[in-house]
Amino acid sequence: MAESRPLHELSRTAHDRLKTEHDELTGAGRVDIAAKIEAARALGDLSENGDYHAAKEEQGKMEGRIRHLTALLQNSTIVDDSVKGHVVAVGRVVTIRFQGDTDTEKFLIGSIEERHEDYELVSPGSPLGQALMGAAPGHVVSYEVNSSSIQVEVVSLD
Repeated sequence: MAESRPLHELSRTAHDRLKTEHDELTGAGRVDIAAKIEAARALGDLSENGDYHAAKEEQGKMEGRIRHLTALLQNSTIVDDSVKGHVVAVGRVVTIRFQGDTDTEKFLIGSIEERHEDYELVSPGSPLGQALMGAAPGHVVSYEVNSSSIQVEVVSLD
């Protein structure tokens, strides 16, 4: 039987932020939306009650986000970013140079849920992310995009 491993790797910061959002939505968020629905019901005929339908739609979106966060948190592991190492890994910021380019670019390797205002994200499951994983500064890796091979040099790790 194959070993079951978490589907998502998150930094401690991202995990804590998502857990806080989950707790707020399942607590105060549900209370607030229930109050909105009840207030809209008090306005009368539900078939033509725009406030009621808007509140129910908001409730549906919120419950969808709660389900997403629940699954994400249950199927994730926290990456220990204090153990940096010398290779590209989830949670690392990598500076790369595309073949033929003189400029460098910095990317954070991680889940879309990491959201970082200073860096663009590269998913470790994307073609670029897969090529970079485990590479050290000075290594040149390649990956395929639209039947073309692209080479990238790992310049440095932060």
